[in-house]
Amino acid sequence: MGINSVMVDISPIRLVIHGGAGAIKRGKLKAELDHAYKQALVQSLTAGYTVLAAGGSSIDAVIAAIVIMEDSPLFNAGKGSVFSHTGRNELEASIMEGSTLMAGAVAAVTTIRNPILAAHAVMTKSTHVMLMGEGAETFAAEQGLAIVDPSYFYTQYRWDQLQKAMAKEHVLRDHDAGAATLLPDEHEKRGTVGAVALDRHGNLAAGTSTGGLTNKRFGRVGDSPIIGAGTYADNRSVAVSATGTGEMFIRAAAAFHTAAQVRLQHKPIADAANNVLAEIAAMGGDGGLIVLDAKGNHAMCFNTTGMYRGVIGNDGIARVGIFSEAETPAPEK
Repeated sequence: MGINSVMVDISPIRLVIHGGAGAIKRGKLKAELDHAYKQALVQSLTAGYTVLAAGGSSIDAVIAAIVIMEDSPLFNAGKGSVFSHTGRNELEASIMEGSTLMAGAVAAVTTIRNPILAAHAVMTKSTHVMLMGEGAETFAAEQGLAIVDPSYFYTQYRWDQLQKAMAKEHVLRDHDAGAATLLPDEHEKRGTVGAVALDRHGNLAAGTSTGGLTNKRFGRVGDSPIIGAGTYADNRSVAVSATGTGEMFIRAAAAFHTAAQVRLQHKPIADAANNVLAEIAAMGGDGGLIVLDAKGNHAMCFNTTGMYRGVIGNDGIARVGIFSEAETPAPEK
């Protein structure tokens, strides 16, 4: 190599995100809302890509991507979170690093603006994996994270959604087919968010954040903060983030089960994800999985009519999709 030669790092980088899967109706999704979702997905992808392109870590890219979606009212996470039966927004999130298998999670928090940041703080600043409720909020405040009044999470359409769900004694998952008759605007369906990333060092990471189910009761916790169910990352296999009927994803250990098939049975990543979704379907559930391996191969699998999703890689082009068609660059603003 000549004295003036420069080594160029051509290791692949990739970020894959989701904004929830469910019975999204093609004919019911208004053009302006379709556009808004796709632009939000692009903003999330761009935030994460900026980290990766600068040589940043997969963990930081996952956080950057998810924070954008947590701050958007379009998704059931952070600002757009749904209400529980008691009229509270109870948020959950988890994150995991593939190189060390370190992980962190929070559940049933009501005052942390960005739960994914709290999950990361649990992973890096504590000896624990999951904190919940007031304890998690106290810890987050001690770490200097943004703490907000619970009213920050209030949105009128989410409140109206709770009232209609309570009147019909329903517990609603976002994008549920039955939700269309209960939502104040059937076009305004939002979902759990997640991201998986591969950085230039070959390290994987995964994260997931959600507001849970509308009208959930008794301190219900879903799969999103549970490592191995809603989130998993291992450099030896894949990074995974899930969205769907949480109880079934927990019972199937969905994220870990996907990774185990890739690592131990050498299954192609899409096959592994679809095998898990088939098991979940057999239990009466549905949803989606985004999966990424250490070579940059990725899959975005779902057994519902749609999943808000996107991917960006070395070329820096954000490609997004909602229904079964291949992901495409989002329209201009």
